[in-house]
This record gives sequence, C-alpha cells and structure tokens, in this order.
Amino acid sequence: MYILLIKHFFRSKTVVLAFSLLMLLGMLSIGSGKQFLNQKKIAITKTIEQQKKHIKTQRKYNKDDIGLLSYYLKFSFLKPLEPLAAISMGQSDLNTDIQNVSIVALEGQKHNTDLVNPMRQQVGNLDISFLIIFLFPLVIIALNFNLLSEEEEKGTWKMIKIQSKSSFKFLITKLSIRLLFISMTLGILFLIASFILEIPFTESFLDIILMSYLYIIFWFALCFFVILLRKSSNTNAIILLASWLTLVVFLPIFINNYINKTYPIEEAFSMVIKQRDAYHKKWDTDKKETLNRFYEHYPHLKKYGYKTEGFSWLWYYAMQQLGDDDSKEEREALYNKIKKREALSKKMAQFFPPLQLQLSMNEIAKTSLTNHINFLDATVKFHEDIRLDIYPKVFEKHHPDTVDFEKHKPKFFRAEDNFSLSKNSFSTILITLFLICFGVFKNLKYFK
Repeated sequence: MYILLIKHFFRSKTVVLAFSLLMLLGMLSIGSGKQFLNQKKIAITKTIEQQKKHIKTQRKYNKDDIGLLSYYLKFSFLKPLEPLAAISMGQSDLNTDIQNVSIVALEGQKHNTDLVNPMRQQVGNLDISFLIIFLFPLVIIALNFNLLSEEEEKGTWKMIKIQSKSSFKFLITKLSIRLLFISMTLGILFLIASFILEIPFTESFLDIILMSYLYIIFWFALCFFVILLRKSSNTNAIILLASWLTLVVFLPIFINNYINKTYPIEEAFSMVIKQRDAYHKKWDTDKKETLNRFYEHYPHLKKYGYKTEGFSWLWYYAMQQLGDDDSKEEREALYNKIKKREALSKKMAQFFPPLQLQLSMNEIAKTSLTNHINFLDATVKFHEDIRLDIYPKVFEKHHPDTVDFEKHKPKFFRAEDNFSLSKNSFSTILITLFLICFGVFKNLKYFK
C-alpha cells in the first residue's frame, strides 16, 4: 500500500512542479548568498590592504605634524561574516561590517555606511531563510489541502474505510509521504548550500537545520488540523491560505508597528545633532572649560596642562572627545531601545513560528540587529584604545617618524553565540503538538 501511494504521489504533475520550483529558487538563493559572501570577503580583504597604503600615503603628505597626521589616519575594525550569513542575511545587507575610524569624534563615524545600489536594497535579497519561511508553507498547503476532502468529494473515502484496516493510518500514510518529500527537498538544499557556501556541519548549522524542520512540521500540523475540520477542498484552501497570509505577512507587520509605537527611537536623530553641536560649539567656548571636562574623562592626561593661547591639538582633540561625551546619553538610550525592541520581538515571536524562525536564524547566523549593536559597542572600545595610544604622542609632539602607527593592524570583531535551541523551539513544539492532538481528538469517532 505504502509503495503504491508513493508511486501515485510522485506521478502527480503538482509534485514535479513543486520540486522544480523549490530547487530552482533554492539554487537562486544559494547563488545569491554566495555572491553576498564574496562581496563581503572582497571588501574586508581590500580594507586590510588599503589601511597599509593609507598610512604610508598620509605619512608622506603629513610628515612633520603628528597632530595633523593623526587627524587623517583611519584604522579599521571589521566584522567578518560567517558562511551561515548566506543562509539568513538578516540586517547584514543594510548595516556596514567595516568601521574605518580616526581619533576624532566617533559617533559621526560609526554610522557611515557602504555605497550600495538602492534599487537592489528596495527589492531585497532572496536567501534560503526567505525560501523556507515564505515559499515552503505554500507548497505544503498545495500538497495537503485536499488530502481528505478529495477522497470524500470523489466518493472513495467510504471504500477506503471499508477496505483498509485503519482509515486514520491511511490518512497518516498519505501525509507522511508528503512530509518525506518536503523533508528530502529541504535536506537536498541544505546539502547543496553546505557544499557551495562551504558551511561546515557545526552546532550552529545543525541548529538552523533543526529549526527549519520544526517549522516545516508546524505547517504540516496546521494542514493536518484543517484537514480534520472535514470541510470541502475549497474551504480548506481558503483557510490555509488565510492562515499563511496572517502568520507570514500581516502579523509581522502588525508586530513591527506595535514595537515602533512602544519603543520609538527619536534618539537616532537627536544623538547625531547633539554630537555635532557639542563639538562645534566648543569653538566659541572657553578653552580651559573644555580642557577641564576632557581631564575629567582622562585624569591621567592632566599632566599636559592648559594650553589656551592659540591653536593646540590638545584642545582640538579635547573638543572632539566632548562631542562624544555630550551625546553619550542619547547613544545609550538609542542602543537600549533597540535591544528592548529586539527582546520584545523575540517575546512576541514565541507565538508565531514564522517570526520565531526568522529571528532564530538571524541570531544563529549573527546577522541580527542586536549583533550589529554589539559590533558598534565593540567599535567604541577599539576607538578608545587607539585614542589612548596616540593622544600622549600628539600632546608630547613626537615626530611622526618616531611613532609606529603600523602596529595598529585591522582588528576583527568576535560575536558571542548565545542561541539556545531548546528555548527558541519550545513554543513551536507546543503549538505543533496542540494542533495534532486537538485535530485527532476531535475526529476520533470518524476513524476506526
């Protein structure tokens, strides 16, 4: 019986079309991910090479004044993307992974972004996470919506009930064949992705695979639940498509609007304005007052005294530093709100598997917004270390030839892995079990 059902299933044109569509879009998404990773790798390689040339060039044109040379020198802090980012690009196509910073005020530099094609950003990227979250459910619905109703509408269900040992087992067998087909297709795509994108089978990759299969099983459970409502094929199709629209399209939009209203981020604008105003106003402020505040931040530099007559690099860099200090409150408020928005998203996503899977994939691939904020926070530490090394040399007026700027090599950000599979999969497992158990319990009287 099982072999006959498998042969009958794979002879269907719908199956051939579904497999071809998923494989075609899957290959496109893998190709898109490969291109995305290559672009990022090339950018990082060129940045490392460029820093050497940049220091050499600036040394050539600013060989007598270390203050002026330090003003122009930029140092690179890089966030290398893991191969998993090609599966779930998340926010990494919007946010820069390269920070080139000088020792002047940092806030304005942190938000410089790469030049990208705006039309491409508007269209968005086709990655595997998009394929799994948006398109796999549609194929699952197309394969399952008339699993039982078709037999009833054709009048063959009564024969099945009479001839088969268990009509419920017959239904489960048909469903399992479709689950096997979708699982194999997904497995093939992950194998191809692993080979082309050079993704090793690490714990993180296995977490993405397990979360994806759990999501697939959720949609089968939802189809199973709707099938057991014993409605007509048309009604089942409408219910399932409405569920897809609600879960995958409308609810994420509603949640996004709710989060925007709950945590508006006016600080994004006020932080930039305050940082610029803070150091521009210092041109008209008493220099001693500026230096006093600078020494409050760096007490160990107070030995360089108060040079208030004429221009001095000590006062200039103090002025730049105060631009960052004065906007610190807005910056911390902005980052805290972004983290709260992400935390609220995760909390609400527990009840909506598509959103849960998207956030989980981004977190595993380290392409989430929180990951980018952590990168910006690490940039502050990187910038501070550069400043504290160069400040004394500038204030003591060392000759540029005596300072080893080349020792500041490009550094890489290491993101922490805080993903918990059990924590992120628990709610989806519960919802899936509820759909299966409730559907079966309600239809016990129909099956022998």
